[in-house]
Amino acid sequence: MNKRIESCRETALSVLKPSKKDLEHGLELHKNSLVWDAYGFAPTGPYDCEKIYKLIDENASPFELIDNVEEMRSISFLDNKELMNEYKEAWEISGVKCIFQNAGAEGEGHSIQELLKRFARFTYLLDSKREIYRRSVFPEDIETAYREGLKTLYLTTNGVPFPTGWHSQEDAIYFIRIFFQLGCRMMHLTYNRRNFIGDGCGEKSDGGLSELGRAVIREMNRVGIIPDVAHSGQKTSFDAAKVSEKPVVASHSTCNTVTPHCRAKTDEVIKAIADSGGYIGICAMPGFLKRSGNIDALIEHIDYAVKKFGAEHVAIGTDATYSLHSEIPMRYLKSRQRFAALWPEGSLTPPEYQRDNDNNSLAWTNWPLFTVGLVQKGYSDDDIRKIIGLNVMRVAKETLKNKEKHE
Repeated sequence: MNKRIESCRETALSVLKPSKKDLEHGLELHKNSLVWDAYGFAPTGPYDCEKIYKLIDENASPFELIDNVEEMRSISFLDNKELMNEYKEAWEISGVKCIFQNAGAEGEGHSIQELLKRFARFTYLLDSKREIYRRSVFPEDIETAYREGLKTLYLTTNGVPFPTGWHSQEDAIYFIRIFFQLGCRMMHLTYNRRNFIGDGCGEKSDGGLSELGRAVIREMNRVGIIPDVAHSGQKTSFDAAKVSEKPVVASHSTCNTVTPHCRAKTDEVIKAIADSGGYIGICAMPGFLKRSGNIDALIEHIDYAVKKFGAEHVAIGTDATYSLHSEIPMRYLKSRQRFAALWPEGSLTPPEYQRDNDNNSLAWTNWPLFTVGLVQKGYSDDDIRKIIGLNVMRVAKETLKNKEKHE
């Protein structure tokens, strides 16, 4: 493994300090399990900084700059042999077989144009690298990919795709069905801020689910899309879990009782999610886990949720990626804060932006050591398999049960 990956691995091992028996058993269990990241990102490419600087000098619009950066990160490296070798290495070392891949834009889930562009790029990625990937739009596709030794992505968005200028409730929810047909299988109800559905987790208010939000969830249940409350307020999350007739999830969150945070969920909310048949996916964000911000904090949140709500209702949604190496550092442009970036003061700390550094025990490539940490806690192999993938598979299957045909 390369030096960055090796350094992260050594840091995590120095925190966990597993016995030889636990380490070997955890690594073997991880290798032979269907590991499904409940919310994350496939390895991402480096910026072509020279191209970006050239566009800046040419007075490119903000749209053009953002679009080029996104394409660089998602697909522009595909024909670079050196970068593709690193890409494959990161995937293999992680041991992850499937990622619930964010194909949306933060706070712009309503932007159909933005979503179409991102769905196109991930479809192109899957179609272009068939030696790595099998396209998956149903749980059975993921199981087939696993048997064939291929990786796969299951697509999700950071919001519900509302059209512009909608008149009726039926108009508003129309594109939920269309994006299901495009392969979307999970959607955020809100992203930090309030929208037509309910309050986000960054808002001071906690108004809960709106009437339109209830209609959105009914439509998700009908067509087969998982409602995700990871960025929703506590009341909105609770209401969604109570209203939904199918499982609701918090795909990448934490336990508020362990560490209070705007992105964490209270026990009341997690219980409602569990009662719906869903799960809480514990994220690998140091700033959300707080305390040590290390791999042991991740295990602590998982352990709390398992003991309180059962192993059937816990997953791991890292919210992380592995960034392919770039020799040239990217110069960040100053701009006004995006409207979607509603983070209460103190909720984002410096470790949040250090998750890809050389000494990070929560690096995405350390996924096998997350399993080792669970072995150390004394969980059964069956429970560990549920936490690292099978719970996500179960919810994916239950969401598609009894859905209306040809939707």
